Amino acid sequence: MDAVRVSALRERLAGTGWLEAVGGFAGSLRRSVQRRGAGTLLLVGTEAYEPWHLAAHLADEAAWSAVPRLAPTLLRHRPPAGAPAHLAYDLRRLTEAGRGATVLVVAPEAAGAPLLERVHDARRHGATVLALDGAPTAAGDLGGLAHERLAVGTAAEEPFDLAQHLVSAAAGRPAGRRSALDRLADLAGRLTSAPGLSRW
Repeated sequence: MDAVRVSALRERLAGTGWLEAVGGFAGSLRRSVQRRGAGTLLLVGTEAYEPWHLAAHLADEAAWSAVPRLAPTLLRHRPPAGAPAHLAYDLRRLTEAGRGATVLVVAPEAAGAPLLERVHDARRHGATVLALDGAPTAAGDLGGLAHERLAVGTAAEEPFDLAQHLVSAAAGRPAGRRSALDRLADLAGRLTSAPGLSRW
């Protein structure tokens, strides 16, 4: 990020509670995959949106933080024939998810009835459901199914991709240690309060 973007990010986030909200949601995700008897992290998007970006970041954080269960199994609405095994999981995995599983639903727009039905099945069988979504209210649909929800559209006016990046970075940090978000805030402070450098 260049100094101008860092400064703009700092200004937008100041006083919004956004970083705290992200940290709380990411902490819930980390605790869910680390709890006793925890199983697979199932990551699913909507029919129109597959969260590849978040899947990659969570896999990286799983390796860096030595929390292997942060590496998700990406579920797809219609995996193509001949897809590699790790990219061929479909929504049936949600129906099979039970106690110990964590389901992370990423929905920048409405989730759609077929997905909501499968998420409901997973929750009914004991899975923990977390939702990162762009819906304006928590009423009904995904908000009503999730044990915990981070609503990007109401918590802050941050781009949906940035929210995913912040969640993955925060989920990878152990409690009590400085996070990537803390380091970003420090960097933003140094760049915006220091005298300008001619090479920038």
